[in-house]
Parts: sequence; structure tokens; C-alpha cells
Amino acid sequence: MVNLPKGNVKRIKLYIDGFEDAIQGGVPEGHVVLVCGTAGTMKTSVCFNVLYNEALYDNKVSLMVLLEQSTVSFLEHSKNMGYDFSRINLIVIKDLALIQDAVNSVNSSKVGSIVMVDMGTIRKEIHDVRISNNKSWLNVVKNLVKKLKIEARCELFVLDSLSALYVLSRFDDARVELFYVFEFLRDYRLTSFLVSEMPLDNHKYSEYEIEDFLADGIIHLRLTPFRRNIVREISAVKMRGSKCNSDVFSLEYDQGQFKARYGGQNPLL
Repeated sequence: MVNLPKGNVKRIKLYIDGFEDAIQGGVPEGHVVLVCGTAGTMKTSVCFNVLYNEALYDNKVSLMVLLEQSTVSFLEHSKNMGYDFSRINLIVIKDLALIQDAVNSVNSSKVGSIVMVDMGTIRKEIHDVRISNNKSWLNVVKNLVKKLKIEARCELFVLDSLSALYVLSRFDDARVELFYVFEFLRDYRLTSFLVSEMPLDNHKYSEYEIEDFLADGIIHLRLTPFRRNIVREISAVKMRGSKCNSDVFSLEYDQGQFKARYGGQNPLL
């Protein structure tokens, strides 16, 4: 793919100080990006950081679907990190029947919005056997995306995680079905961040190893032993339409901001 000049591509910042230049200023709008890493690498927090800041500084509307982690635990963790939810319109959905109320809240808000769907709680509450077949939960996610995009100007989407979606959906032909999932997100012009759980040996970025090719971008987060410390690291494995610098950076969170440091060099510990 030909790298387009920076000025011709609208981009979504990751709000990681020192990392934007690695991907030519941000993720091109409409890209589908894998955010990969093992447990504890802050994948979900990095994704939420984008949604929060886009809501805060650009009045964007976002949808975040948590398939396993409860919104209560995630938001408590985010508060402890210093996020101020009073500055944005944060809507938590634990009952799909209330999605229209969320749309109305978004459309009446004068600030940016994040609609966060607690699918784990919803799954516990739904006993209808019609929702138990392989494709129903994937269809629920698609319908949420369509409704928020069409009725509430949603521009950003986070799914946490692909691994949980696979457990719920059990694809018969992963190559074909995942192709249509990625194309669905592109068709709706959503800048999407799909959390992908990696095995501890870091030998693959995704469950089926085809998501790597389908994705427009791959952001890799990892935990690396260094002397007597464990260092969080981040790198851009690929980003279509961008001059991508694949250096490994140390990832820090300090005073309410993610920071990427020491690109291509050992951290100063």
C-alpha cells in the first residue's frame, strides 16, 4: 500500500505522549486495529484512554463493549488512574432494553459521550434460549454498533475482547466469518480497537492468526523483565497508510497520562 501524505489522512490520536510520531500522528480514521498483549499489559486502559480523550477534547461519541470484565470493576480502576467522568457523558448499559435511552442521552449531550455496554451482566440476565446459539452474541454486538452509528453519530468502537467473543460465538469457519466482521466495521467507518489476548510466550498476536492480516493496524503491548523490574512496553507492529516506526517504547502512566519513552533504547532504570 502506498503511504499517503500525512495531511491527506484524518487521524485519531492515541494520547500516548511520545508515541504518536511512531504512527505518523495517529490511527487513520476508519481503521480496524488489534491491541494485543498478555494479561496486565493495560490493553483495555490504553483503548479507553483514546475514547475518553476523544470525548473530552473533540466531543466524539464512542461505543465500548466489555464482554467479560464488569463495568463496575473497570470504572473503579479507571477512577483510581485519575479519569474524571464528570467531564464527559458516560453511559453504562446493563440492560439492552435501555439502549434507546442511551441514544437519547448522547443526542442531547453538549459534551462527548462514551456508551459502555456491560455484556457480562447482560449475559447473566438473559435466559432466552434464542440468544444462546453460536451467532446471537455477535449479532447483538453488530446491532449495537449499527444503532449507535446511525442514531448517535458514533465514531469510535472498542471490543474487549476478541477472545471472549470467540468463546461466545464459536465460529464454524473463522477465516470467512472474521473477514465479514472486519469488513462490517470498515463499512460503518468506525475507528475500531479490538483487544486481543496473547499467550504468555507471545508467539502469536491473535487466536486464529488471520486477524493480523485482516487488521489495518497492530499495537503490541508487553511485559518485559529488566534487571529487578518488569517494564511495560509498546510498539506499532503495523499501521496501513502510515510510515510506521516499529521501535519498542517503554510505556508509563504518570500524572494522568500515558507516556512512551526510550524508543529503540533500554529504559533508564
